[in-house]
Formats: sequence, C-alpha cells, structure tokens
Amino acid sequence: MPFVTAGDPDLDFTAEVIRQLVDRGSSMCELGIPYSDPIADGPVIQASYTRALDKKIKLADIFQMLGRLTPTLAAPVVTMVSYAIVYRRGLEEYVSGAKAAGVAGAIVPDLPAEESAALAEICRREDFSLIQLVTPTTPRDRARLIAERTTGFIYYVSVAGITGERNELPREIVDNVAWLRRQTDLPICIGFGISRPEHVRTLAPVSDGLIVGSAIVRRVAEASTKPRDEVLEEIGDYVAGLLAAMEE
Repeated sequence: MPFVTAGDPDLDFTAEVIRQLVDRGSSMCELGIPYSDPIADGPVIQASYTRALDKKIKLADIFQMLGRLTPTLAAPVVTMVSYAIVYRRGLEEYVSGAKAAGVAGAIVPDLPAEESAALAEICRREDFSLIQLVTPTTPRDRARLIAERTTGFIYYVSVAGITGERNELPREIVDNVAWLRRQTDLPICIGFGISRPEHVRTLAPVSDGLIVGSAIVRRVAEASTKPRDEVLEEIGDYVAGLLAAMEE
C-alpha cells in the first residue's frame, strides 16, 4: 500500500500519482491528510504537509478530489488523519464526508484505543474501516484491545520511532507479527521504514500487506524540479520493483 500526501505539489498531481500507483498494481492507497502537528511522521512527510498547508488546501478540497478520483480506481483509498481533524469536523460528519468521497476507511494514529469506542461504533455502523496501530512497544493486553476496536486491517508499526526510509528493520518484527496474527483474524499490514526490495522479501511472508510512505513522498516532492511525467514514471517503476520483490 503506497502512501502519498495531499497537495504535494498539488491535488491534481496527487490524483495522478494515486492513479499511477493503482495502475502499477498497488492493492490500496493511503492518502495523508495534512496536519500542522503530525505525531509520528518523519521530516519527509512533515515537509509535504507544510507545503500543502502553505497552499491553504482544506479537507473539503481533498474530499472533492477523491470524489472525482475514487470511482475510476480499481483499488480502495484510505486516509491517514489526525483525530484532531476528525473531532473538529465531527465524527459522524467526517465518516459521512469520507464515504461520500469514496474513501474506504481511516487510519487515526493519535486516537488511543481506550478512547476509540465512539468512532469505532460509527465506523462499524457505516461499514467504514477504522484502522489502528500496534507498535513494537505496545503491551500485549493493549494490542488485543486495539485489535478488537479495529476494522479493515491492523497497521503494525515496524519500528519504535518516526516514519522514514531505513537501511535495516528490527529482526523481531517477524516474531511480533506472528504473535499478533494469533490474536486476530484481521489482515496485518506492516509500515514505517519499508523502502527496499530486501525489506519486502523479508516481510512479505508474514504480512498481508506492506506500506511504503516516505520513499514515495520524497519522489513526489521532486515534481517541483522535474517534469511531472518523468516523476510519475519513476514512482511507478519504483513501486513495480517492490511489488516484484513481493511476488518473489
């Protein structure tokens, strides 16, 4: 599942990137909703949010773009969104607005599991996935609670830290995901730090999906200095290489 942020460098190009990712074989796309105080994002994604906010891009603009785009895609789109945005919009209003735009679910990284019951109930009622995160430091009792409150899939965070490309990933990921799989029937997708074919080859056998973020967002940012068609082709080739490694 590739990750791209809205408004980097603009919404029309964001739509082109998502279409390119799906055309190259991505099974789902995660769209980051720009926020001024990101919780777990590294410098690449933080910078993309800053560029989007500087352009005054609003949630309504993003939903409008997605409303035009999602009916043309062969894969679902979910949003990565701060709970502050959801809460300010209104829980019911955010879910209904996202659904109207063709969005399949939301990843809400800063919503504690203990406080997620209200949003989880709305999402279940509306058949809208509420995707929550389990990290390497999450206590196991709490991980079970998160799994109970989650729909769609569980987002397993591979490292204790922020998003960003890494040379190596912790060896304990495989064991941690194997334990989590015994606690739930939900698919488990792994994210944070994944950027290389060797990462994919290691993690594909134990996961239901792999989430690639900063490596794609960094390439998207290059659209301000390169021809857009060239950037789109580079992104497509990069993702195709990761998908080929998954098939291996």
